[in-house]
Amino acid sequence: MIIVLVLMGFGITIGWIFHSKEKFIKLTGFLTNWSIYLLLFLLGLSVGANEKIVANFDKIGLLAISLTLFAVGGSILCAWLVYHLFFKNK
Repeated sequence: MIIVLVLMGFGITIGWIFHSKEKFIKLTGFLTNWSIYLLLFLLGLSVGANEKIVANFDKIGLLAISLTLFAVGGSILCAWLVYHLFFKNK
């Protein structure tokens, strides 16, 4: 965990030093996107290589879909409620 914190602190320091360089900001955005794509690809590889997950994919998929629908529905409901309670002009 200490390695993660040190790397994050180092990244924050470098970002703070170069925050006014527009070329640097564009490069970090590009690299961040491609790093996320690579991580998602590697996650897909590890899921596909796990026989237990592949064998139970129908059960896991149904659970994942239901959790996603309820999470999105709850988020929409809470956002609507907060909007009407605090931001809507009366």
